[in-house]
Amino acid sequence: MGYFESLYASELPHRAVTVYMYLRDRADRDGKCYPAIGTIAEELKLSRSTVKRAIADLEKSGYLRKEQRWRENGGKSSNMYFLKSGMG
Repeated sequence: MGYFESLYASELPHRAVTVYMYLRDRADRDGKCYPAIGTIAEELKLSRSTVKRAIADLEKSGYLRKEQRWRENGGKSSNMYFLKSGMG
């Protein structure tokens, strides 16, 4: 099949597959990216809550890990997503 073979064969819901492919498209060589939930939702034409559920699905299934990023003033910034290599 190709690059996303394991993703297509997974039991993940459509929302998770879509968000994973979006994140993979924006990730660097190391599989890292940090788009905001609102940006993902807007570009994929999904609700913010659907994107959050998709990210939870991907975390639970091991396709990604997320870490909260922080601003210098202590405020929250967007999450950093680490896509697992060799899974998609």
